[in-house]
Amino acid sequence: MKKHIVCFGDSNTHGYCAESWDCADGGSRFNEEERWTCLLRQLLGPDYLILEEGLGGRTTVFDDPLTEGLSGLSCIFPALQSHKPVDLLILMLGTNDTKERFGVSAECISQGMERLIVKARNTECWSGERPNILLICPPHILDGVYDGPFGGTMGKGCAEKSQALAPFYEAVARRRGCAFLDAEGVAEFNRTDCMHLTRSGHASLARKLAELVPQLVNDYEKQSV
Repeated sequence: MKKHIVCFGDSNTHGYCAESWDCADGGSRFNEEERWTCLLRQLLGPDYLILEEGLGGRTTVFDDPLTEGLSGLSCIFPALQSHKPVDLLILMLGTNDTKERFGVSAECISQGMERLIVKARNTECWSGERPNILLICPPHILDGVYDGPFGGTMGKGCAEKSQALAPFYEAVARRRGCAFLDAEGVAEFNRTDCMHLTRSGHASLARKLAELVPQLVNDYEKQSV
């Protein structure tokens, strides 16, 4: 059986494209030759199955009063169960948690992520004897977000909270035995809405993960023997 890598995230895992000219198909979603999940599949080769679980607007644990079903906590269990046995779970969430309407700090967002990780760890889906999770802190929302198309939706403080998130996430990863990657400086956000990956950002994130994932899976297998 191939190694099952579950990529659980928001619109940046789903592949939302804010700039139609940046997408080969001219649409609002990067295609299968552009999304980081699909590029990762190509880079890792036939021994890996990359499973996309991206949903626009998804949060770690917060229920959005405007749209139902966006809390990661409510759907991580069925997502993992449907793809078991899972060799690695990649979590990249937190951008949507910074919305003003949730009224939470960067530290509270990290607590939401920790709660999500605990639920994932306790889900009986893993191929080995223990969970195997890579926590990715998303790139920083750019200050220009307030003048962009989602500035009103995101609200005040979203960029500042995003920029403060990485140290809290790294601490969560240490406490919960997860690998950690700060995507700031690895993958770029566009300058239109300032909170979604560009085509080149997808490619650079895929290349970085192609370096990390095999080692994480190999170490996992050794510890499970």
